[in-house]
Amino acid sequence: MAAQEDQSQQRVFVDGSFAELAKEMADYLHIGDEVQPLLEKDQKDEALKKIVIASPILNSVPEKEFQSSYNLLIYLVLQSDNAGMFLPRVCDNLTKPITSSPVHGPGLALNALTTIFNLLKPDSERDNELRFNVFMAILRFVKLNGFYETLKRCLPELKGWLKQWETDEEDQRKLYLEVAEVAHDAGDGETSYQHVLSALRTFDEDEVKSEEAQQLALRALKSSIMSPTHYDFQDLLAVPAIQALSESHPLYHELLVIFAEKDLEDYSDFNEEHEGFIEKEHLDGEKLQRKIRLLTFASLAASTPNREIPYANIAKALQIPEEEVEMWTIDVIRAGLVEGRLSQLNQLFLVHRTVYRVFSEKQWRELNDRLGIWTSIIKTVVSNLRREQANAEAHKRREAEDLERRLANAGIGANSNTGGGSGGGRRGGGERSERAPRRERTEDD
Repeated sequence: MAAQEDQSQQRVFVDGSFAELAKEMADYLHIGDEVQPLLEKDQKDEALKKIVIASPILNSVPEKEFQSSYNLLIYLVLQSDNAGMFLPRVCDNLTKPITSSPVHGPGLALNALTTIFNLLKPDSERDNELRFNVFMAILRFVKLNGFYETLKRCLPELKGWLKQWETDEEDQRKLYLEVAEVAHDAGDGETSYQHVLSALRTFDEDEVKSEEAQQLALRALKSSIMSPTHYDFQDLLAVPAIQALSESHPLYHELLVIFAEKDLEDYSDFNEEHEGFIEKEHLDGEKLQRKIRLLTFASLAASTPNREIPYANIAKALQIPEEEVEMWTIDVIRAGLVEGRLSQLNQLFLVHRTVYRVFSEKQWRELNDRLGIWTSIIKTVVSNLRREQANAEAHKRREAEDLERRLANAGIGANSNTGGGSGGGRRGGGERSERAPRRERTEDD
């Protein structure tokens, strides 16, 4: 929908005056005799009213005529200053079965609804209100007929649209919750949770303790702790309506804090202190225990300075036999909470990266300690490099000095040998010195 907005004015092609097109539509619906007098009196809205009332018959027209006939109806309705009076009926028609096309009907209907949405002008105050209502109709249609992936592509635009439409908090909440329902029915738990959270944020400070806000807060809390993929609860704890649960539903709030910041031992203590609470509230105890074990593993990895965790420590923290450590390690890596590798030889898990569940003063201290360790290691490495560099340079100088000495000694020996040879030459060269010098060759030769 969002990608098509710039082309919205090209989605319907019509030629003719309103009266001509309305007469054509009325004749197609077999009510031409009723509409003609109204058009002659220029009673456009009255003519439109009769056309819209008769429009459900379009759901049974031949498939090849469906789109063109609905496009004409949509165009006529949008020409009225009171389009908001007629559009709900048209949208309602499109949510009903298209009897002429059981297979392609839902897709044709969704295209018609999208056409209405895109033809409404984003810079018009009237159309912005209508856009909200049409989008709600699209949500209801998707909930009934599927096409969730088509809807999901436009969800990133939602907050921008609501701001542009100047939608009040109550309507925003209504829309977010409708999206959450559609996503939940489609099996997209994370998107559903995020839109419930968005709905929670629409409550004003004086509304967070209302029954509606508290019930919605409980819904978000249960969804977050039961989700098999959601492990970060800090955003939820920051919502005022969730914070208000500490007064209205303290045990739920305590349970959320355990999953946000604490570990398996705290969860076990909670169960002992409030025996039967999990079962009474119809929460899945096995899923919760599995999740808190994974979160405990992440906390253990984050709090181990040397990044090496013995199997025994993991088994103790997760309250499992050592034989199951490797299985749980694989699970926590798959969950994206920790990265690392197992050393079966040394019975260690080597941590490469871990997710911090909460970053408070304690974590800052741990980070400071870890930075201190890294600084010390780096200083040691730099010191070793400098020492090795100095040793290499000293070795290089010694080799150069040794080479110079060898060359110097070789030069002295060569001079001695040359001196002895020339003396012998003088001794044995008396006769040679008496010979005539050799004549140089010339060009004549």
